[in-house]
Amino acid sequence: MSLDFSPSQEPMTDISLAGMTDVVLLLLIFFLLTSSFIPQMGIQVTLPEVDTSAPVDEQSITVALTADGTYYVNGSQVSGSRLLNEIRAARSNQTTLIVRADEAASIGQFASVASAARALDMRILVATERSGRSP
Repeated sequence: MSLDFSPSQEPMTDISLAGMTDVVLLLLIFFLLTSSFIPQMGIQVTLPEVDTSAPVDEQSITVALTADGTYYVNGSQVSGSRLLNEIRAARSNQTTLIVRADEAASIGQFASVASAARALDMRILVATERSGRSP
């Protein structure tokens, strides 16, 4: 009795990609559902509510003003005396500055940011929430 180890069939040369396409499709759906399409800042401010709003260019500098008088430039806490220098350092080719001011922030804080933006010849936009929506 001899043992024959030679294959009786041709080796499989085709690989089915149906399983891989299912996995890729599921990964695509997962990333689309878990990604955030609206950028959310980590600094909690209560934005004023208005009836209409306009879309914002994502290539801009964001300055947040909190109710306790703290300034944040692109998410980093900044003192009022260093505000102009920090905005200048964060600016590369951006011409727009978005102000995310808390409803309880003072007009003096806003004036400081507006003055710094004007000194750098930047356009100022104020972030707001649409009426009837929660943040």
